[in-house]
Amino acid sequence: MSSTSQYQDFIPPHRLLMGPGPSMVHPRVLHALSLPLLGHLDPVFLGLMNEIQALLRLTFQTQNDFTIALPGTGSAGMEAVISNLIEPGDTAIVGVNGVFGSRLATMIERHGGTALRIEMPWGTTIPIEVLQDRLSDSPPVKAVVLVHAETSTGVWQPLHEVGALCRQHDTLMIIDAVTSLGGVPVEVDAWGIDACYSGTQKCLSCSPGLAPLTLSPRAVRALRQRRTPCHSWYLDLSLIAEYWDGHSRAYHHTAPISMLYGLHEALRLVHEEGLAARITRHQLNGDALMAGLETLDLKPLPPPGHRLPMLNCVTLPDQIDDTMVRTTLLKDYGIEIGGGLGPLRGQVWRIGLMGESCQPAHVLTFVNALEEIFAGHGWLRHPGRAAQAAMETYTEFQRSARRSA
Repeated sequence: MSSTSQYQDFIPPHRLLMGPGPSMVHPRVLHALSLPLLGHLDPVFLGLMNEIQALLRLTFQTQNDFTIALPGTGSAGMEAVISNLIEPGDTAIVGVNGVFGSRLATMIERHGGTALRIEMPWGTTIPIEVLQDRLSDSPPVKAVVLVHAETSTGVWQPLHEVGALCRQHDTLMIIDAVTSLGGVPVEVDAWGIDACYSGTQKCLSCSPGLAPLTLSPRAVRALRQRRTPCHSWYLDLSLIAEYWDGHSRAYHHTAPISMLYGLHEALRLVHEEGLAARITRHQLNGDALMAGLETLDLKPLPPPGHRLPMLNCVTLPDQIDDTMVRTTLLKDYGIEIGGGLGPLRGQVWRIGLMGESCQPAHVLTFVNALEEIFAGHGWLRHPGRAAQAAMETYTEFQRSARRSA
């Protein structure tokens, strides 16, 4: 008997992915991931890379030549941008209002830079006035680094004034858009963003494993004018650029062929729907979800006007058993949501409505499941109100659309 006979085929259970990532994946993307491989220097595959770059430029709303998909998750995009644009001795201002701002500051320090942290309470934004004061009071600053969509808190950071401020101080603007790209507006050129990275498994609804990334001409100049080589060979963007360049195509690494197939199809789906329609869909379903959750006394952590529609962070009443409810949702309903991180552990839930996960049916399925669990533990006196509140949001949206037609 074969020594491998004890191992069975792996068939993953069906899950409704409503956590902070990954999100659900469209069948067309799953099919693309299964297509036969090509060589990473095959002319047909290189043509696909050109299309991916064009689609990413549309998604990032940029004309940047340097727009690629880096092998690795969003954290690889983060490390690539920091390790290439921050040298030993450089100073960067970092907004720290959650896990990922803190991670950025740590990366800067590991690469020999100085991170000037603007510390704000988790659940709040980095005020433009504080940023302006810090830039004015600091020694020369190489970059301002902000998280657009802070996945640990559900906070939506305003960016539209930051680019002009950075240019006044001859400072690069680096933005983490891992959770925001494809779900809310990300306007790289209009906002003056110099470096922006994301991940494929959030609102783009592809598998984890690639980090879309774009650099402005200012950022490319900073890259070319480094005083020292990038400490990371694998993430050295000056080397990777030669592989993505439409002319030279110099070998750097073996590209993740199947992942790029999947990203190509996921981006086609984004633009078939249209960015504006996709953004509206995320906002509508986020509004409906929050309407339902508030009837269950689950309040949003971020203040009004700064709540992400695709990553809803809600605080838990004292009587709610965080782990028990999330375990029941997964085991009995096949629904995954996220718990809190760091100081918010056990105090919040992070509920994702990203890409393919962002559907009215999923919102209603989730709030009905929560109502059943809450009612079973005596936490709910009037079942049905959550789903009704969500449905009223959809109904009002349809009425408004008819009035506007």
